[in-house]
Amino acid sequence: MHQLKRNRPIGASDLPDADVVVATWWETAVWMHDLPASKGAHVHLVQGYEIWGGPGQRDRVHAALRLPNRKVTISRALKQEIEQVLGDLDMAVVTNAVDLELFDAPCRSRQSPPTVGFIFAHSPIKGIDRYLRAITLARQQVPDLRVLAFGQQRPSKEFPLPPDTDFNFRPAQSLIPGLYAQCDAWLFASRIDSFGLPILEAMACRTPVIGVPIGAAPDLLPQGGGVLLSATTDEEALCQEMAAAIVRLCQMPAEQWQAMSDAAYAQSRRYSWQDATVLFESLLQQAIEA
Repeated sequence: MHQLKRNRPIGASDLPDADVVVATWWETAVWMHDLPASKGAHVHLVQGYEIWGGPGQRDRVHAALRLPNRKVTISRALKQEIEQVLGDLDMAVVTNAVDLELFDAPCRSRQSPPTVGFIFAHSPIKGIDRYLRAITLARQQVPDLRVLAFGQQRPSKEFPLPPDTDFNFRPAQSLIPGLYAQCDAWLFASRIDSFGLPILEAMACRTPVIGVPIGAAPDLLPQGGGVLLSATTDEEALCQEMAAAIVRLCQMPAEQWQAMSDAAYAQSRRYSWQDATVLFESLLQQAIEA
């Protein structure tokens, strides 16, 4: 591995000759464009619509996405979002997968008291305000609702958690499947997300997901393993809809929840790391041959 000692563009002298070179961020795709053919066929792995830096960055990102190379993205929704703006870019899709040996859980019944969980983060795009409001509304009908969360940042006065939340700060990777498995529903309310790996991780641990229709949620949740919320832009209506879904999962007949849990688990196992690896490798080979 060659690690740069300072922040600068990557040039030909930094890389060995190769069959293929992969850029994983819009700026590195620009650097890749200037590399000689000896460094390999150009592949741009698009992991997000990376326009978060304002209007100036938006134009630069669009220019990078229009460069001639083989483009691969991580979700059908991300491909659609970008191509709605820029037109057909002939982007292939290789969706993310999770380690199904790590993310697994035995069959179980619904918890008592009923439990929901989510990932806590300060960033507004991760939707902590949505979780707070939806859980407050849901507790009006399910007063004993237990809440579990984990994250890389601690709660604060500015970014609080719902009362009596069982919070886990930076849990070890080996403990995360057990946290998912403590929940009867996992909440996904991010405002921006290119995929949403926690959706798939939770489903792999037999936990149905209640999610907004971004990232991989529109592909994963309609198959019976969760609840796909509407695409409303009304924040209060969205929180009310999420709260109603929480109440429904907590109060539905036990066998109906069990069927949803089983469907979530089955959906998570239709696509593995091995599947994703084989598909991505085949696309690299196509780029080389082209």
